Formats: sequence, structure tokens, C-alpha cells
Amino acid sequence: MTTESSARHHRLAEDRGPVQVSVVTVSDSRTMETDTNGQWLREAIEAGGHHLADYRLIPDEAGEVEDALRAMGFGPGRVIIFNGGTGIAPRDTTFDVLSRALEKPIPGFGELFRMLSWEQVGAAAMLSRATAGVYRDRVVFSLPGSPAAVRLAWEKLIEPELQHLAWLVHR
Repeated sequence: MTTESSARHHRLAEDRGPVQVSVVTVSDSRTMETDTNGQWLREAIEAGGHHLADYRLIPDEAGEVEDALRAMGFGPGRVIIFNGGTGIAPRDTTFDVLSRALEKPIPGFGELFRMLSWEQVGAAAMLSRATAGVYRDRVVFSLPGSPAAVRLAWEKLIEPELQHLAWLVHR
């Protein structure tokens, strides 16, 4: 794609207006009151002129992650952001569930996320199984549960391409 063609695609996407975004926090320890990632994402979505379509806080159980993905796959959100459960601990199930369900993986997201994370956390960046892809005409992102990781993914990768991504899967 040429630079001119890419710029045209971004303009077309911006003409479609705000994006409906759904958020899922996957955690065994957070509550609605202590879910700083969910709160921060909701505020960032609205501050960017977009709309929160759905928000859920679920335990790190494979069945719960699968149920949330299925439900949101039929909901109004064009982009779904999961945060939490992407590590390698036995309880981390988000990546495993989502990677089986994604119809079109977007490997560049995880690669870029780990590259940017390297600058913040060094070699620990390799432990992240952050991923993205398309599921039922929705773009799905799966982020680590640390607040710094959520902010990094949103500010550097997701938000700059949000409208373009939502437009690409619905044109």
C-alpha cells in the first residue's frame, strides 16, 4: 500500500466517526472498585471521542473468557480489548482461549507490543503473550494486566489505528 493510499484509507475511516469499544478485564484479584485498567481504558476511550459499548470484569477462567468473547462477538463493539491473563502462569488463560478463536491473527500487534515493552521492562517483555486478531468482524486485542502495559498498548498501538482497524473489518 502506498503512502497516499494509506492516508486515503485513514481519512475514510475517520469519516465514519467514533468507534464502539468493548473492554474485558480478566482477573482473579480485581473488583469493580480496584480495576484500574478497566477504569483507565473507559476514560481513554471516551477521551478519544469513542464510545464504550460494553465492560466486564471476569475471573481468569477459560470458560468465562470464552463466554465473554462470544457475547461481545454479537454485541455493538467493533473493537474488543481484553486485559489480563496473558502471562505464562497456570491461571493465565486469556491467550489460550483467544488464540483458538481468532479467525485472522494480527501477529504484528504482539511483535510490536513486545518490542515497545522491551524498552520499559527489558527481557521480561518476552513473557507477554499479548495478541490480536479478528473474530466475527471485530478486532480483538489481548493485553497484559499491568497498568503500564495497558497504557502502552492503547497509546502507541491501538488508539492511533482504532478507526482504521474498525473500518477495515466493516467496509
